[in-house]
Amino acid sequence: MKEAGYISLNKATQEDYDKIGFMSGLEVHQQILTKEKLFCHCPAGIYNDDDDFDAEIIRHMRPTLSEMGEYDGTALMEFKTRKTIIYRINNENACTYEIDDTPPFPMNREALESALEISLLCKFNIVGEVHITRKQYLDGSIPTGFQRTAILGTDGEIQLKNKKIRLIQLSIEEDSAREISDVGHVRIYKTDRLGMPLIETVTYPDMRNPWEVKEACDFIRFINRSTGKVRTGMGASRQDVNVSCKGGTRVEIKGVAHTKWIPSLTHNEVFRQWSLLLIRDKLNKRTKKENWKPVSKEVKIEKYNLKNKHIKKAIKEGHKFYVINLPYFHGLLSHFTQPDKPFADEFAGRLKVIACLERPNMFFSEQFDKDALPQTFWNEMVKLTGADKNIDAQILVFGPEDDMPTALETIEERAFMAFDGVPKETRKSFEDGTTTFERVLPGADRMYPDTDSAPIPLEDEYIEQLEKNIPEELIKRYEQLQKWNIPENYYTYIFSKNLYPVIKKIVEDLGYEPRFIGTFFGQRMKYVEGHYNPQSLFDYWRVYDMFKFIKENNLVENIAPAMLPLVYMHPQMDFESILNLMKFSKRTEKEIIAPIKFLKEKFKEISKNLTEDATVKWVMGELHNQAIGNMDLKKLYEIVKNS
Repeated sequence: MKEAGYISLNKATQEDYDKIGFMSGLEVHQQILTKEKLFCHCPAGIYNDDDDFDAEIIRHMRPTLSEMGEYDGTALMEFKTRKTIIYRINNENACTYEIDDTPPFPMNREALESALEISLLCKFNIVGEVHITRKQYLDGSIPTGFQRTAILGTDGEIQLKNKKIRLIQLSIEEDSAREISDVGHVRIYKTDRLGMPLIETVTYPDMRNPWEVKEACDFIRFINRSTGKVRTGMGASRQDVNVSCKGGTRVEIKGVAHTKWIPSLTHNEVFRQWSLLLIRDKLNKRTKKENWKPVSKEVKIEKYNLKNKHIKKAIKEGHKFYVINLPYFHGLLSHFTQPDKPFADEFAGRLKVIACLERPNMFFSEQFDKDALPQTFWNEMVKLTGADKNIDAQILVFGPEDDMPTALETIEERAFMAFDGVPKETRKSFEDGTTTFERVLPGADRMYPDTDSAPIPLEDEYIEQLEKNIPEELIKRYEQLQKWNIPENYYTYIFSKNLYPVIKKIVEDLGYEPRFIGTFFGQRMKYVEGHYNPQSLFDYWRVYDMFKFIKENNLVENIAPAMLPLVYMHPQMDFESILNLMKFSKRTEKEIIAPIKFLKEKFKEISKNLTEDATVKWVMGELHNQAIGNMDLKKLYEIVKNS
């Protein structure tokens, strides 16, 4: 597989991205913290195990005409898959609204208010009236086939460390169902997440390299969290990343679970598009699109006695086999598109989604991996299709007989797209930085007004009142952490947990040194959170109370790291009891330093290493537990050293 000018992420420069025309934008989704869902009174935030459900509902989705009399391309593609959609419902967190048997209740005002505050933080122009619309979703992620959504603000901006990013809009919408599995023609969802309030922040394609995309996404998420009114944890926030290159088109990478994936995903996507453009240019030099036509033939695969385990399994399951000849595609199916993925993977991805053929679903004549079929077989396929082995390429596709017409149509359709370069599509993200086809990129035809929901007026006085409640800008918090000389590698943790207000109050109210407190959270708090389990939900303001207790009881701050694990594990326990668990006793400085000379003499008796450094370390070790909370350790060290 030849790499078409690919440069790895760690070697790419801004010059490389400028040359290739890297452009990227974001759609950042964040669940709002509310007690109820957006358009009904079901509780929000109650999740069930995959095998915990009270009922199942089965649906088959069908596309509908928009008000313009057109079908959305995504809807038509999903209809072609012939999917059976199964919803697993738990009575605790779902109702008849979810399946459109009950009209929507008025929009959750708590969610709306939180979303408006975030809109103001991002300097959006707030709309005068909230108009609720329906957005078609035919993948089954919403049982009704549409999502209720409303734009709250337009034309905002966020300030990163070194540049501003323009924002297109912020919308409030209901979250989709949680996918459990998608195998063959059956897709299964849980409805516990369905309908929960969600905001979507959309940026312009202002990011010019993968690291800017990650920084912008982190900033948007941190801004959301700075309000204290959004959910956190697995699945509470996720992002779609839009990427294009010079001569390419917008491709949406869907459902990126972690921002740390963004640099490799966007880097590989822009080079994937660049490779597709190179394939386009080669193909158009060889032939014209209007003259191009593939040839497909059924293959009686048993007579070739192939040893491939996937072929044997497909034969056993009674699958049909077809070979399709792609004229003038010689050398292109093995052409590099992504790390460890040739151009042929573009076909396999669509076969999985559109024809519902589980991978592996095809082999190709230029395949070089361990599953490759022998050249003698491909020579027979050349004869069968009347191909020219020096000019053409072949794909062998297999699956259930009913899926073969869709499979052949899908391969032909993707081959025709190669003449144009980069298809407009949505792609699924993987942790390794690669992507695969998910669906056709949806268009504006899937949006239409929701006649069940009245507009919600937003009075100027109401918006002005909300402005008084919003926290300070994230960039100002960032600059303050820098002034406090808190190490920058702690910022992500501090902002992701919205710890800045706690740090600020400890510093300003209690007078502790800012760098010590920032490091305490960024290092010690993070460690404790990753290694201990609290008996109940931990409130970070409990750390403020701990430092206040230390201050009021004239304890030395070095006791805080020792207290924190117990405070974290037992958030309801009073601090006096915490000290008792630690077997802490109050001692004066005079009591602590009194035995220093005795300890030095004892060390001479028990050790052969009588250097000054060894002596001091041993004595410090003996006095350490008594000193913690009672005496500064640096001061104790100097006294031990000079005694």
